[in-house]
Amino acid sequence: MPACSYVRPHEEETVSHDHGHHPHPHDEPGHHHPHRHTGGRLARLRHRLGHLLTPHSHESSDKLDAALESSAQGMRALWVSLAVLGVTAVAQAVIVVVSGSVALLGDTVHNAADALTAVPLGIAFVLGRRAATRRFTYGYGRAEDLAGIVIVVTIAASALFAAWSAVDRLLDPRAMDHLWAVAAAAVAGFLGNEWVARYRIRVGRRIGSAALVADGLHARTDGFTSLAVLLGAGGTALGWELADPVVGLLITAAIALVLRDAAREVFHRVMDAVDPALVDAAETALRAVPGVREVGQLRLRWIGHRLRAEVAVVVDGHLSVRAGHAIAVEAEHALLHAVPKLTAAVIHTDIQPDPGERDPHHALTHHATA
Repeated sequence: MPACSYVRPHEEETVSHDHGHHPHPHDEPGHHHPHRHTGGRLARLRHRLGHLLTPHSHESSDKLDAALESSAQGMRALWVSLAVLGVTAVAQAVIVVVSGSVALLGDTVHNAADALTAVPLGIAFVLGRRAATRRFTYGYGRAEDLAGIVIVVTIAASALFAAWSAVDRLLDPRAMDHLWAVAAAAVAGFLGNEWVARYRIRVGRRIGSAALVADGLHARTDGFTSLAVLLGAGGTALGWELADPVVGLLITAAIALVLRDAAREVFHRVMDAVDPALVDAAETALRAVPGVREVGQLRLRWIGHRLRAEVAVVVDGHLSVRAGHAIAVEAEHALLHAVPKLTAAVIHTDIQPDPGERDPHHALTHHATA
């Protein structure tokens, strides 16, 4: 049977087949493995009973509904958190004007910037709902990556502004008034940010959005920097005039740490990094599929908050095309259950060459990259 790539005919997105040569392991010639795992039959029996008790579907319409629902949840989380952080920032800004606290000013600017990161993420969620086209064959899910870059730039800008304000106050010290109001504003900033952090992280993990989870962690760090403003107010109350700008510099350092972590997250997503545990889970599920002799090249990538997979599996070269197709269908089915947030998989079937037979991919070797 010639090697073939399987794509479900009802898949809504246009999939481009990669015919480049890829290495894959082969069993020893003439050696056949009926099943690699003795518990495979029991696992398949439990899975089929689960289907009977709780029917479900992997049709593209169901996947589209799930993707739309997850985007709607993400949008809801963004706008609710935007409202909460917006109210918090406005309340803090009023006290900044009255008290003249530079530490509170830096914290207020950072909180406002954090609230505004909901805008690019919201745009990304809206774009992610659009169907794939002949130009954007994978859809518009990568807009979330672009939103992540905007968030990183926003955090960097807020760090620079906080540093500039603190240095200016060190060079030109000014008295801070209404210390109790500053302390109350700092507590309000912490409570608002912590609530938003919990909400964003919970929703982000539920829908599989790394950008939303990262933004929630960002909000949590903002909450702790708000508490740092209390130190500035306390130091000023004790007569240390430079306490406010010094705390402002500490907040700048905290923002820089957040910037580092956020930049790392965005870099990993842009570079198609995935959790190695997902790859392990996918390989384990594929090896348990009847007819799969070995798993070759396996690729996973995030597109927005959804995963796609491309994998080569080794099968018996004497199977019919129909039998090979059935194995590919079951392999995709296994992946959809084993890998959370996976919406599509391209299964390429490789054959085991007979003894003395030339590599079936020999005609493609001159296209192989160095």
